[in-house]
Amino acid sequence: MNPASRTPLAPDELKRIHAWWRACNYLAVGMIYLRDNPLLKQPLKVEHVKHRLLGHWGASPALSFTWAHLNRLIKRDDLDVIFMAGPGHGAPGVLGPVYLEGTYSEVYPDKSADAEGLQKFFKQFSFPGHIGSHVTPETPGSIHEGGELGYSLSHAYGACLDNPELIVACVVGDGEAETGPLATAWHSNKFINPIRDGAVLPILNLNGYKIANPTILARISHAELEALFVGYGYTPYFVEGDDPDTMHQAMAATLETAIADIRAVQQAARASGVAERPRWPMIVLRSPKGWTGPKEINGHKAEGSWRSHQVPFSDVRSNPAHLQLLEDWMKSYQPEALFDTDGRLVPELRALAPTGTRRMSANLHTNGGLLRRDLKLPDFRNYAVDVQQAGKALHENTQPLGEFLRDVMRDNPTNFRLFGPDETASNRLQAVYEVSKKVWMADLLPEDADGGELSRDGRVMEMLSEHTLIGWLEGYLLSGRHGFFHTYEAFAHVIDSMFNQHAKWLDISKNHVPWRASVASQNILLSSTVWRQDHNGFSHQDPGFIDLVTNKSPSVTRIYLPPDANTLLAVADHCLRSTDCINVIVADKQKHLQFTTIDEAVVHCAKGIGIWARASNDAGVEPDVVMASCGDVATQEALAATAILRESLPELKLRFVNVVDLYRMQPASEHPHGSTEREFDSLFTTDKPVIFNFHGYPWLIHKLAYRFKNHENLHVRGYKERGNINTPLELAILNQTDRFTLVIDVIDRVPGLSARAAHLKERMKNEIILNLAYAHEHGTDSDDITNWVWPY
Repeated sequence: MNPASRTPLAPDELKRIHAWWRACNYLAVGMIYLRDNPLLKQPLKVEHVKHRLLGHWGASPALSFTWAHLNRLIKRDDLDVIFMAGPGHGAPGVLGPVYLEGTYSEVYPDKSADAEGLQKFFKQFSFPGHIGSHVTPETPGSIHEGGELGYSLSHAYGACLDNPELIVACVVGDGEAETGPLATAWHSNKFINPIRDGAVLPILNLNGYKIANPTILARISHAELEALFVGYGYTPYFVEGDDPDTMHQAMAATLETAIADIRAVQQAARASGVAERPRWPMIVLRSPKGWTGPKEINGHKAEGSWRSHQVPFSDVRSNPAHLQLLEDWMKSYQPEALFDTDGRLVPELRALAPTGTRRMSANLHTNGGLLRRDLKLPDFRNYAVDVQQAGKALHENTQPLGEFLRDVMRDNPTNFRLFGPDETASNRLQAVYEVSKKVWMADLLPEDADGGELSRDGRVMEMLSEHTLIGWLEGYLLSGRHGFFHTYEAFAHVIDSMFNQHAKWLDISKNHVPWRASVASQNILLSSTVWRQDHNGFSHQDPGFIDLVTNKSPSVTRIYLPPDANTLLAVADHCLRSTDCINVIVADKQKHLQFTTIDEAVVHCAKGIGIWARASNDAGVEPDVVMASCGDVATQEALAATAILRESLPELKLRFVNVVDLYRMQPASEHPHGSTEREFDSLFTTDKPVIFNFHGYPWLIHKLAYRFKNHENLHVRGYKERGNINTPLELAILNQTDRFTLVIDVIDRVPGLSARAAHLKERMKNEIILNLAYAHEHGTDSDDITNWVWPY
């Protein structure tokens, strides 16, 4: 039997739940329209209405309806539940319940549970200087804003990982369900282990419309919709209609069934110790858009139409008929029966909400920093590459990092996971498989035992959807845990928007919401980088993700480009200890020359930028030129150019500067990791030419450093969109980041050197021509290039 046909609510309980929901809807309309007269104790006047009507009504009733019924079961069965609101601009449907539960007044005492506080609560919504119409970081109980659609479900699944008692109720908007990120997130149910993880209860709200268009899933048949979710691996339950009493009974029965299904799955798996993939329940809630709002406005359908998406009518201040319509609408919720004369929710309705941290608005998982425990980190020095002589031996830079992360995972078995799109071994991090495999709850085949590295209880998360992976990680971090994400550099752009949204969330939380406790930083490794795409070609060449990062708030963004394995270890250790930031690390996976001992790496990374004395010959005097580098391949080519110059022009005074922390190239006034003017001038001088070999697009360095005195003498080489199937040196030559071009740059830029070093310049031109010809004939670089080592 369909659980929606049951009637589990007694008449008195039905009456109370409906009244609590009416109070939520009353608050939602008040937030959108009113700035005064919160209890309608006198007829509405123009001055009671906001100047700015920017709230969104459409999804609000369904959100508060779901919240009310979840509260019933949380209180009855002592459940641990958090709420994820996917529909865009859905804040009115969440803020109302948060206020009625008392949490909002606890966090913001001026929004007290009385008429005065209610007036301030109404006025602040979607109002300049106050809160937005999304479920922003200022909203208690939220770890998902919904400003950009598509991420609610992946955030929900990330929050339930390693939270065995937690249920995440995730309301997915049917407009949101049309996005790519949301579509892939339905597959998250193949990665949930019922023994050690919690559960997600997806609730698809089919209200039929987006801003001005029908939604796809609302306009297909019931059979097709059911088949879709059965195909995704769910057991779908349907709650459909518009009559409140019938819908209350249906929702109460269906939620009871869904929660019972979840608990039955978990209890069976935990009792037997056998984890298999079940058919997790999900609910399709079909209700009218703008439910309980005006049925018709000016002869046009309102409730159940796209017209109720934002404000059903916006001319309230100039149209007396609409002002009266607004008053009638609000009075239809019978506020006099919901609030006492002082503006407090009546006692019998206050008693419906759970108490303490069982309230979804006060659940500790939604302020995850309160639950966060520092990682138990092994000493990263124990994984160091032994560098006897700088620049002599080759090593894969990311392989020691994999060994370090292996032991981080071993020592933190319930609060650390590794996320990446099918590239763990490709990015040389496969050492983690020694302690934990890739979680896989879908079917297993016999051949998987032969190197497949799959396990029901793995802690490595792999799926070929960067959207879903980063969504999992964000949900995992915001609910109090730690993680590490890695991907190919060129394809990090898949998550550009998700990075943007998380950076904005962290910025607001860190700088404007003091009650939010610090969460672990989001750590992103970009590997398989632009300069080592010998066979992948042009499609895999794009170092521009870091350009995007520099557009976000300096308080929450960090970028590191370690030149070798030991500096990468030092950077990774620092990032795993940090909070409230997004740390982007750029490090290639191929073999590279190793330049720093672990002790040198620690010092160099602590400074973020510094002179490499072994590559310089200007000690005690002013340099003629500064050779600078940032990035592993860029550093090797810059060092090779330096060696040529020192051998051919021994009288030239040359200083070599390496940058690990990219933001050290920005003024301290603009970024907390920036350099002071004195620091920058000391390293780069105020008037000498600086040849800067950069991993990424060259104009990024100019963007960061343009305020410094010597910027006019700063000449940056970097990737310029020139490449295809190239050898490493050929790609560098095409983009003018190779050693020969850098030598020519120095000859051209140092005063008096052009004529004196003309023969050297000609030799460099010849080398460019010869090496390109060699690459095209042999398909590889010459031995002189591939076997080059630092000669000093």
